[in-house]
Amino acid sequence: MNITPTNIPDVLLLEPKVYEDERGFFLETYREEHLRSRGIDVHFVQDNLSKSQKNTVRGLHYQIDQQQDKLLMVMQGTILDVAVDLRADSSSFGEYTAVKLTGENKHQLFIPKGFAHGFSVLSEEALVYYKCSAYYYPEGERGLRWNDPELDIDWQVEDPIVSEKDQQQPLLDEISKEDLFYG
Repeated sequence: MNITPTNIPDVLLLEPKVYEDERGFFLETYREEHLRSRGIDVHFVQDNLSKSQKNTVRGLHYQIDQQQDKLLMVMQGTILDVAVDLRADSSSFGEYTAVKLTGENKHQLFIPKGFAHGFSVLSEEALVYYKCSAYYYPEGERGLRWNDPELDIDWQVEDPIVSEKDQQQPLLDEISKEDLFYG
């Protein structure tokens, strides 16, 4: 497995070895010892799967309580996966990284605690599978407005489909200090 940092070094792009032949393909989607040997020492406790249609934008979400590391991959389709640094003491605070993940390239994105996460669907539909290091905790859930002009994220979609909840999230400069990450 090849692991490379994105423009925010703590967010990592993982490229698993894919074995293909006339029958199809095989790959390991998760192997704890490989990640641990590369400094990713995370215990995952929950797996999620979402299906979304073209032009959907999900996010930007995070949990301030029961903080989550995430490991994402696309089973089918294409997404633009986005992570925004919300670590108040980070040199990249308020910056984001965006990576195209597809069912064809089989790449994965590791997003550590301290980041808001979201994605847009670039294909007709997408199946996104991800592992989390903490359970979903609605009381600790927070968000960041997907179209915050300060972030200026190019989601690469026309006529975005965004939930009412995600349209009402605060802008970066409206987030209270209690809802940022420290240490």
